[in-house]
Amino acid sequence: MDVILLEKVANLGGLGDTVKVRAGYGRNYLIPQGKAKPATADNIAYFEAQRAELEKKAADELAAAKARAEKLEGSVVTITANAGEEGKLFGSVGPQDIADALSAAGTEAARHEVRMPDGPIRAIGEFAIQVHLHADVNATVNINVTGEA
Repeated sequence: MDVILLEKVANLGGLGDTVKVRAGYGRNYLIPQGKAKPATADNIAYFEAQRAELEKKAADELAAAKARAEKLEGSVVTITANAGEEGKLFGSVGPQDIADALSAAGTEAARHEVRMPDGPIRAIGEFAIQVHLHADVNATVNINVTGEA
């Protein structure tokens, strides 16, 4: 199935690219999410007419993501969790906890933006966490996990 991308999609292409994707991926994810349209003659003509508007929208989203990244970059957030005497947490600190702590600190972040490749935090200490704000923009946030008895 050929689709026209309406925004940058990781590992696939950028705005305006016509790419071949599996039919299920196109029908069930890209098209319903508004990330692509089927590459028919009518849709190609419509896209070319709307290209400038879509490029401006993409540039505005990128600028907003960069502004959020500047606010987030290098910030330190402290999360207090129940812990044993050896520094192991009872439970864990996951993406939702980090997103809530960032929001409480004054910078909005959603759970799906927090990237934790090593899984949830299960110990006391300082950790560098990536916040994925846009396809091209990431910010690093320092999380300080402290324990309470």
